[in-house]
Amino acid sequence: MSAPAPAIELRSISKTYHDGVPTPVLFDINLRVMPGEFAAVVGASGSGKTTLLNIIGLLDTPTEGEVWLGGRNVAQLTDLERSNLRRDYLGFIFQFHYLLPEFNVLENTLMPCRLRGKIYRDRREGDMAELLRQVGLGERLTYRPSQLSGGQQQRVAIVRALANDPVIILADEPTGNLDSVNGKAVFNLMRELNRLTHKAFLIVTHDEAFAREADRAVHIRDGRIINGNDE
Repeated sequence: MSAPAPAIELRSISKTYHDGVPTPVLFDINLRVMPGEFAAVVGASGSGKTTLLNIIGLLDTPTEGEVWLGGRNVAQLTDLERSNLRRDYLGFIFQFHYLLPEFNVLENTLMPCRLRGKIYRDRREGDMAELLRQVGLGERLTYRPSQLSGGQQQRVAIVRALANDPVIILADEPTGNLDSVNGKAVFNLMRELNRLTHKAFLIVTHDEAFAREADRAVHIRDGRIINGNDE
């Protein structure tokens, strides 16, 4: 039996921004994340880790190298195929929850499903309500974001990332806007959802303590992976 394809594979990725003066940000990055893996990318501010995550999330393009998602070379896809791959294959968690204040908790988690139509959204409603119950928000499905604590709001955002049943969740400093207690709770929640759903998680963080609890920690400094580079 052949081995499964990586959920993410980066091949010799480099990135240079051109805004008057060329500014190189990433240098020859090789990285694989396997299905179901819980991996962390660790680095200080300005190390290039968010640019790396944006390239994986199809929000930016590399200057050199190839991005493969689920065995597909992203560069060979049309704009529509890339958009659909981002919608269906990837879930996103940000440092700030970005919940819509006029919608309740359940409605917020179902927002990504709107891109796939009402039939799909209605089919996912029960699954999302159950996930909210599993993360301790079953009594707050009809609450507005303003009625929740910061930690509760981030839990809603984490559940929302699972709305379209993605293969991998990308999280950019998901605990960076929380105190240490709520940050630990949110990290533990992502770890538990990784075990329950078997989704791959790739978490960008500056927190070494959280990174040590991941399956694998990849350290990036000045745009280069200093350990964990997959050759």
